[in-house]
This record gives sequence, structure tokens and C-alpha cells, in this order.
Amino acid sequence: MTTIAQLLKTKGNDIWSVKPSDMVLDAVKVMAVRGVGALLVMDGDKLVGIFSERDYARKIVLEGRSSHDTTVADIMTAEVVHTTPEQSIEECMSMMTEQHFRHLPVIDGDRVTGVISLGDLVKVIIVEQKELIKQLERYIAG
Repeated sequence: MTTIAQLLKTKGNDIWSVKPSDMVLDAVKVMAVRGVGALLVMDGDKLVGIFSERDYARKIVLEGRSSHDTTVADIMTAEVVHTTPEQSIEECMSMMTEQHFRHLPVIDGDRVTGVISLGDLVKVIIVEQKELIKQLERYIAG
């Protein structure tokens, strides 16, 4: 059972973030440049929210707001569900699927150590399943 710590060792610990006071347009530009669907909202070293494409679509586009005049704090998701390095990828996949989100900050103690996406988890599971199939084929051919 692969842990989030093991996943981060291969994926990396890059954390893309914005400040609560940043304008939504600037946050969307960061997401586009980095090729990510969500950014952590950090006040110094403290995680205060997460800003995702879903937040933008539902709270800017659908409400007719301006991304030029709206701060990230105004539309971010403030109650951030997170994981720890010890949790398994299966536990995280279940949590993300049940609660309908695609990005999960990783917190070790009081420090953010990474972010995982649903895609990251799927990649690991596919690799693990391919290896299991190879082992079973070798056993059957045995």
C-alpha cells in the first residue's frame, strides 16, 4: 500500500500558491502558467484556503463577478480538507471521490509539504495494478 509520502518522493513537493489578497485574475494566470487546476492560498506559511477552477467557474463566471476586482479570499474554499504523508493513496482516492474534489494538500504537523491531485493517485494505482498483473502472470506461467 503506497503512502502519500512515497508518492511525493517521486512526484515532487512543488507547491503553487497565492495570497488571499491577490486578485482572482492573477491567480488564474498562475494556474495557466503552472498547468494546474488549483492553488493553495497561503498567508505566510499558514494554509488558509484553496482556489480551484471550480471556485472560479461557480463564484466568478456564474455570479457575473469580475476577476479583475475580486480577491482570492472572496471566493476561495476556506475549509480545506487535507491529508498527511502517512495516509495511503487508496484512502485519499476514496476521500476525494466521496467529497467531489480533485486536489488535496499534504500537511505534516503544521507545515504544508505538497499537493496531490486525483490524477497523481490514478497514475500510481495504474502502475501498481500493472505490476500485480505481471506478478500474477509469472506465477500462473510458473
